[in-house]
Amino acid sequence: MVLENLKKIKIMKYIYALLTLVCCSFWSDSSVLAVPGPPTEQLKPTLNALIDILLDPSLKGEGHKVERRAKIMGHVTQGFDFREMSQRVLGRDWKGLPPEKQDHFQKLFTKLLENSYIGKFESYSGQEIQYIGERLKGDRAIVSTQIENNGQLIPIDYIMIKKEARWMVYDINIEGVSLVRNYMEQFKSILRRDKFEGLVKLLEEKNSSFE
Repeated sequence: MVLENLKKIKIMKYIYALLTLVCCSFWSDSSVLAVPGPPTEQLKPTLNALIDILLDPSLKGEGHKVERRAKIMGHVTQGFDFREMSQRVLGRDWKGLPPEKQDHFQKLFTKLLENSYIGKFESYSGQEIQYIGERLKGDRAIVSTQIENNGQLIPIDYIMIKKEARWMVYDINIEGVSLVRNYMEQFKSILRRDKFEGLVKLLEEKNSSFE
């Protein structure tokens, strides 16, 4: 299946899962909401909030999966611009869709990311994240970090867009591989062959398979 043929090394799927959710939980901290700051400063205070969920013994195990997933997604949906992501992975096909189809695709794509990645980071055990720097240009920013994994430092860039006072993540780049571009390339071939309706059907089937 095309969706399974991701161009990433094995470890990247785990790190995408962990760091996508880490960077998506910006707004869990009330002080961040009250005093918006630069992209990096909006990212840092959120790490402990998410790590607390990951390491909370009361949320471990299959029996607490629903509660754990709800807490994680509560952070994710506030800090990740899924609308921007959905528009970018569809490219020019997005503009030709009526609002209701845009909304439906966004829902399916968000669910795909949730299903594909959340289960991959439950073995998180406190890997160190180092902040390297940030670059800003207008309403766009890149926050560069590194994460230690099995003795190796993996570079991760958070690609962000400013919406009003909030910096929202819409892509993650790991070792030169973009999450958005990865899906965009996969979806492009599906759209060319099966049109938008075929892509929607494939996403629905993929999400159903997780259930």
